[in-house]
Amino acid sequence: MAPSNVVSQRYGQQVNAWIYPLFEQNWRLFAPDPDSVNRRISARTAHTAQDGSVQVGPWTDLTAVDESAIEHNVFPSHTSQNLLRRSWTSYVELHGGDDLPRSDRAVMMQQYLRNIAAARMTDLNGKPFEDIQLRVVTLPVAAPGTAAGDRRAAAAKAETRLLPWWKVASDGSDDK
Repeated sequence: MAPSNVVSQRYGQQVNAWIYPLFEQNWRLFAPDPDSVNRRISARTAHTAQDGSVQVGPWTDLTAVDESAIEHNVFPSHTSQNLLRRSWTSYVELHGGDDLPRSDRAVMMQQYLRNIAAARMTDLNGKPFEDIQLRVVTLPVAAPGTAAGDRRAAAAKAETRLLPWWKVASDGSDDK
């Protein structure tokens, strides 16, 4: 977070490799930029059966899992509140709309997002899988006091983004 200097210029790449995405710091705590949309992030997995057929599982709403961990919790975990949402935001910032990584950091964020989703799916159903796919539905937030008809119109403007299938090991971990 310090201004650019000789040390940060010389060792910035090595420091960033350790810092991002796990220890990222920013000023949003002091100057928050609230989301103007609601995102629902869902995942599904695929497994190749012994007969060679591919079995695709149902969509699981990972955002709902996070929300249930927060609701009625006096001291909700920051991980429950932010991990999935922030990893998605970082993914979009680095990939744009075409899901093609253009830097090493973009590749890292793709792996990070995939690993979060794979770990959650492993925890939720425990079944083996080799591939995972994410779906993100973005809904605009209706202004306070908006009439019911206007809220339905806002919901009709929802955008759905379907990411490509990503390979993972059969236990849900990184397949490299």
